[in-house]
Amino acid sequence: MRVLIGGGSGFIGQSLSQLLKSRGHQVTIISRQPGQQKITWADVSKKGLPPCDAVVNLAGENVLNPLKRWTEEFKQTVIASRIETTRTITQAISQSQNPPHTWVVVTGVGYYPPSQTQQYSEDSPGGNADFLSRLVRDWEKAAELSSTKDKPLTKLVKVRTGVVLGRNGGALPTMLWPFRLCLGGVLGSGKQPFPWIHIEDLCRLLCHTIEQEENVAGILNAVSPSSVTDTNTDFTGALSRALGRPAFLFTPGFAVQWLFGSDRAPMLLEGQRVVPQRTLQSGFSFQYPDLDSALAQLLR
Repeated sequence: MRVLIGGGSGFIGQSLSQLLKSRGHQVTIISRQPGQQKITWADVSKKGLPPCDAVVNLAGENVLNPLKRWTEEFKQTVIASRIETTRTITQAISQSQNPPHTWVVVTGVGYYPPSQTQQYSEDSPGGNADFLSRLVRDWEKAAELSSTKDKPLTKLVKVRTGVVLGRNGGALPTMLWPFRLCLGGVLGSGKQPFPWIHIEDLCRLLCHTIEQEENVAGILNAVSPSSVTDTNTDFTGALSRALGRPAFLFTPGFAVQWLFGSDRAPMLLEGQRVVPQRTLQSGFSFQYPDLDSALAQLLR
């Protein structure tokens, strides 16, 4: 298959590209800069999509970048990097005479309201709890295609992912150095749910949505099966065991609030108990279903 990836140069995009190529698929990346096996966002806006069978959008500014102050300008950058890129692809698909059979937008479980007790499946309501929740709501709305009668239908899949654990990017590398210095510990109360997924499982799930043309559609929660009970304390303990380092310290909530601000701190101090119900029903199986197996593989 010919697969087009928005944001394909990033952490998840690089891993997905490698996996797709290993399965015999052709990959083209949508990027800000032109290059080999790349097209630009401006090209997509002006010229439409190149011939392709599936499109995946992974583009998005890092919300939790501590080096970026949470100004109105940065918030607009966060919004535009997700919603505008998604809208660009949606419009290109809608205008294409030979649209792809699959359109995958990767968003987040921040769609669901934070709760230590409520469990959320793909059918659970959300989208209006806080800034991130509303962002995901509008982000997914931008991916929706208008119905057409005169050309083939494109299947839309909304993949809501938790924290993506990988060696080469995402949250894990920044967590490792304090743990290796025996300075690791829980954030806030430690009771907040910790929805997560191994990078390989996420990429395998995205391949699954592309390759299973008929059986996978709608919303999929991209979280490990153990995420429904895992907390920040559980993650801290698992990472401590995997590294063979103690983790007795903790970061109080007010310190997280000071560093990230009132809009971003809840992303670390609160969480959602998320069940990958429809993901499992689609026939997908997780290679790393629990924290111990995931961290053992990532840190070996």
